[in-house]
Amino acid sequence: MSTGTRVLIGPDASPWLREAVLAADAIVVDDPQLAQAVVWRGSDHERLARLLDEAPNAALVQLGAAGTDAWAPTGLFDDGRIWASAKGAYSEVVAEHALALTLALLRELPRFVRADGWLPQAGTSLFERTVLVLGADGGIGREFIRLVAPFRPRVLRGLRHAVLDEDDRTLPLDEALAEADVVVLATPLTERTRGLLDARRFASMRPTSIVINVARGGVIDTDALVEALSTGRIAGAALDVTDPEPLPGGHPLWSAENCLITPHTANTLEMLEPRLAQRITENLRRFASDLPLIGVVDAAKGY
Repeated sequence: MSTGTRVLIGPDASPWLREAVLAADAIVVDDPQLAQAVVWRGSDHERLARLLDEAPNAALVQLGAAGTDAWAPTGLFDDGRIWASAKGAYSEVVAEHALALTLALLRELPRFVRADGWLPQAGTSLFERTVLVLGADGGIGREFIRLVAPFRPRVLRGLRHAVLDEDDRTLPLDEALAEADVVVLATPLTERTRGLLDARRFASMRPTSIVINVARGGVIDTDALVEALSTGRIAGAALDVTDPEPLPGGHPLWSAENCLITPHTANTLEMLEPRLAQRITENLRRFASDLPLIGVVDAAKGY
């Protein structure tokens, strides 16, 4: 039996998005006046705002992005509708990329791949190292902890209000940074986390420690990172996100031997489509049955 939920897809109704909506026994409509829900895969919040002005009956907006830091300042989340993001949908593939970056950096692959001759042996094993995961209560952080478990690490979990060790004892963040061999950033970008790793925080880290960022570029103070890498304050950084992004040509991070950069590719379109489609179908089914949705945005937190 069709639920009859009328869904408008924007800004473009790609075939795979239509299939995801139809798989929920919903109906794709083109008229905003008829829409009870909107599926939006795009970053143009002004265009979406105009569409929603014409869609008074749309009670649900399903976004295609997991991160909502660019959306939160627009005020759209305060419009009384249910807003859902794709948070958690891409956790596995992004955590997989974070692990790949971790291993590559510890094994000094950035330096080796730039070499034009045989270099002395070098590298560090991940086994039994101390790993600090900032954003450990999010999907990516939890998945990274699961993936890294075979390496028998000591895991410090950076949660929203505290850092906990393996015995659930609270540690100050500076103390946790001082103990960590690997710092993985998987936290949302908010006013609280913007510039979280700055010059003072880098100064508290070990000169042998590395930083992995699969969160948002703004979580790191880029100038402070450049300084920390160039002076040996930390051993290295691997970044799938940067600030600014894209990172402009000629930026000193490109030429840093102890820095590995990937172009925000932890979650490619080929990886994204099936996971987002599954989330859209599931949430539309839940919406039609008045069940709790997955990935609902907390307007107060912005994510």
